[in-house]
Amino acid sequence: MHELAGALRSYAWGSRTALAQLCGRPVPSAHPEAELWFGAHPADPAQVRINGHTRSLLEVVSADPQHELGAVAGEFGGRLPFLLKILAAEEPLSLQAHPSLEQAQQGFARENHTGVPIDSPMRNYRDENHKPELVVALERFEALAGFREPRKTVRLLNALDVPELNSYAELLAAQPDSAGLRTLFTTWIALPQAALSTLLPKVLDGCVRYLSERDAGSNGTRKEFTAEVRTALELAEAYPGDAGTLAALLLNRVTLEPGEGLFLAAGNLHAYLRGVGVEIMANSDNVLRGGLTPKHVDVPELLRVLDFEPLDLPIIEAEELGDGVFQYHTPAPEFALSRYELGADGEAVVIPHTAGPGIALCTHGTIAFSQGRDELRVECGHAAWISAADGAIRARAIDGPAQLFCATVDED
Repeated sequence: MHELAGALRSYAWGSRTALAQLCGRPVPSAHPEAELWFGAHPADPAQVRINGHTRSLLEVVSADPQHELGAVAGEFGGRLPFLLKILAAEEPLSLQAHPSLEQAQQGFARENHTGVPIDSPMRNYRDENHKPELVVALERFEALAGFREPRKTVRLLNALDVPELNSYAELLAAQPDSAGLRTLFTTWIALPQAALSTLLPKVLDGCVRYLSERDAGSNGTRKEFTAEVRTALELAEAYPGDAGTLAALLLNRVTLEPGEGLFLAAGNLHAYLRGVGVEIMANSDNVLRGGLTPKHVDVPELLRVLDFEPLDLPIIEAEELGDGVFQYHTPAPEFALSRYELGADGEAVVIPHTAGPGIALCTHGTIAFSQGRDELRVECGHAAWISAADGAIRARAIDGPAQLFCATVDED
């Protein structure tokens, strides 16, 4: 086991306080800080401290994949198959979806064949891997995820009381299924600018009106679509004139409480809105954007990737295994994620040995990892790299309670 320092990524939607506070650095930071990457992704690998020297995790794994990755080295081509992150969103991310493995392989080969440079802003596929992902909230976390049940969306559109929306609501009411959602989404995302400039202000006026009107009842209950409507107004303010604001009205509005997870499979349209969470995904950088961004939006390719089947709220409750240990179950073979709540009593818990590698990330307090006579102290916002050659590791909190997330390869 060795100390692992994450690679800090700055994006405009990041926070000037969240990651700095978590890592014990001065606040506010000089720039918005969006993500800490703990992995071996070529774009920004984490740094491993070995015998007083620092090397990138990518170099360490590439130099001896059998030792570092163990039994899973052959299955994943000698590469660490997952990327672990801490994500801090102060502003909404773009609407986006990720391809399936087959779509990624075909798209990557196609763009290579046509000569699109790998670093081109017009590139859709930067590798040939898929990107299932799981985010677990460290604090309240807000997101849009997957297409809402169509009949509920019809109720939302009608509730806005915008005559210009009537034909769209009727279209979806007549075909309340994935085909109807595809037709409506395609129509909105491809609206000519003149038509969008006419429709969007009317819709936003309807949103303002919806929020300003009092509930008909006297029991003080909130209107059914308050969160969805407020989100539309927030997105319109952040991305004026963007068709993604309309598309957001078709998606589930999700709120995660601390410890709850959100899993997104291939084709699920989504956008993280705000909050701090631990995110784990297959080691890929393939993103098809659908709006709420100045970046490239390839509508035909996005439509090929999207899954329009209505999605129930995709919230994952962790399974408690006992003694403050929680497991998040997903169908992704590249990763598994566990959470450990370590008590202030300093009692050690065992992180079991697996056939592959692990990354143990401290998200609260300070943790001492031990194996035999070796001990490694890890502060909040840092991690330990556990190679496949390491045995079981013990972890205990120091000077108060602590929280630990452990990423491994799925062994089911």
